Amino acid sequence: MAENYLYYSGSSDTDGEFNDENSEDLSHSELEVLPNYLKSDSLCLKSLQLSHNNFVIFPEEIGNFRNLVNIDISNNGLTNIGGALLNLTALQTFSARNNLLEASSLPKDFGLMTSLETVNFSGNKFVDFPMQITELVELKTLYFGANQIVSIPNAVGNLKRLEVLYLGGNCLTEVPAALGNLQKLSSLVLCDNNLNSIPPTFINLRKLRSLSLHNNRITTLPPEIVALNLVELSLRNNPLVARFVQDLSFDPPSLLELAGRVVKIEKVNYSETDLPSSLASYMNSAQRCVNPKCKGVYFDSKVENVKFVDFCGKYRLPLLQYLCSPACSYQPAYSDSETDDEDSARSKLKKVLLG
Repeated sequence: MAENYLYYSGSSDTDGEFNDENSEDLSHSELEVLPNYLKSDSLCLKSLQLSHNNFVIFPEEIGNFRNLVNIDISNNGLTNIGGALLNLTALQTFSARNNLLEASSLPKDFGLMTSLETVNFSGNKFVDFPMQITELVELKTLYFGANQIVSIPNAVGNLKRLEVLYLGGNCLTEVPAALGNLQKLSSLVLCDNNLNSIPPTFINLRKLRSLSLHNNRITTLPPEIVALNLVELSLRNNPLVARFVQDLSFDPPSLLELAGRVVKIEKVNYSETDLPSSLASYMNSAQRCVNPKCKGVYFDSKVENVKFVDFCGKYRLPLLQYLCSPACSYQPAYSDSETDDEDSARSKLKKVLLG
């Protein structure tokens, strides 16, 4: 399971917040059960390190350690976490990375552990995102890297306090617009998935400073991303980096579209009583060409056009817009000049990883 370490970012196996009197480190001890001497101090311990042992099932006796604030049972062979964990009502940090867990391995009432602030399930066997996680309203940090998760539920938007969300190394083809509700997010990792795009609701992530999107299938970015105050944006190994404009496509307009364009451009007067409802709806769907020098419109037949947005006078990112025809060249509103105000640029984006 060595490959799982590539996606882990979180706490170490020891925690400096606890002293020797209330912390027990039994990592790398080849344990299969808890030692008897530990059970006599069950109410004294606040931190328990059990990583790198041979536990297959979460020890039931841990349910008696009711004052635990931190427990790390990573790098074992865990396939199940029983209900004993629910007795730990003071628990703030739970790490069970690099095990054999899946959604059915968690207690059904895991969502009742509202004291949890950090959960680390990276490097397991999750295919489904556990809905119980979306009930942990105090959660600030969530690691689910290096699993096999195929989708994220909209209910993830309930995690209003979340600051760090790590979903790198899964099988995601899309992420829900509800991620835009996580307005306290400062770091979002979506690298090493199969994403084609990101939702425009990311504009609401005003505290986001780090966005990792490398090793996906992203071809364009929504214009809304320009408004984010990112410090780091990782885009390498995406089609948009290797290929900006080679695949622009254009389907010739139909006779209906050509007629509709003429009516709109020439400003021919008509009312909805003059047209069938379907045709009136079609006429109302006209979109303006993004070229400020063009008066044209389009309905269904449009040209994909990549506008290169200059973040910091040095790195330019491609954002998708639409033209009414291939002949309608669009002049970007952002300068290529390397004399742009660098101080202002740094406040927007200090680092763009394109290479």
